[in-house]
Amino acid sequence: MSEDKTGAVKPGEKNPLTEEGQILSSLANLVVEEPFNLPSPHITMKNMMILKEILERYDQSSGIDGAVITHGTDTLEETAYFLDLTLQTKYPIVVTGAMRSSNEIGSDGLYNLISSIRVASSEDAQNKGVLVVLNDEIHTAENVTKTHTSNVSTFQSPQFGPIGLVTKQDIFFHHMPSYREKYEISASCKQRNVVLIKAHAGMDASLFYAIRDLEVNGVVIEALGQGNMPPATVPGIQALIEQNIPVVIVSRAFNGIVQGVYAYEGGGKQLKEMGVIFSNGLNGQKARIKLLVALDRTNNMNEIAEMFRL
Repeated sequence: MSEDKTGAVKPGEKNPLTEEGQILSSLANLVVEEPFNLPSPHITMKNMMILKEILERYDQSSGIDGAVITHGTDTLEETAYFLDLTLQTKYPIVVTGAMRSSNEIGSDGLYNLISSIRVASSEDAQNKGVLVVLNDEIHTAENVTKTHTSNVSTFQSPQFGPIGLVTKQDIFFHHMPSYREKYEISASCKQRNVVLIKAHAGMDASLFYAIRDLEVNGVVIEALGQGNMPPATVPGIQALIEQNIPVVIVSRAFNGIVQGVYAYEGGGKQLKEMGVIFSNGLNGQKARIKLLVALDRTNNMNEIAEMFRL
């Protein structure tokens, strides 16, 4: 990204990081591919699939020991999580980005890239899934999320914290995920449509009826608290379920796990009994990615629910 005199940030003709060849080549023997040059809000499932195919190609040829993907920060966590769910490569994969443009004072892009190459080169990074590295911290793709619009420490793992640290001399991992999910997917995954909506006080069923009529493949709701909805939304949610459209509940708070415990109208207990699927700690954008992957495998509600229980 580059910034003009008005302060507007837009993609440059060249990736400024690739011009730092002397510094980067001192860290590893690099093979550079640039499949696209897009702002992160422009990233689609099609682009994620292209990255997956490139990484699998290198895995099959045994040509590399690790991979680093530079990515805009707005949708970085979604791409990282998609790759984490669907790749079974033998080598470490790191996704990184920058919160300050290359021509700003304090630009963090080159530093984060150097840190990421170091992590991807580390033997300790193997078998930990796709990692996200920024600001001297190493996060899992499943748990990391962007928490601030502009701060360089925006990427955090609210529930569990980073799994490792980058220092001037070493890469330290202090814990690792106890379970990793891997799913085979087809090219048709990118053609499905899963929508993400956010609950609010006084919400009614009209949006859910509209979504049903659009013939979407699935719905993720960022619900209130532990997984509750305003009572006026219930008929609309029921209408989606009756059309065999899976409805997944997460919390609009990004800490904690949704549970079907509140028994009042619109409460989590009622929603669960209706057939709403409760997710085990994912945020809304990642639950949407996971539902897209799940729907590529099955339309069985029980099987989808089991995938979200993990």
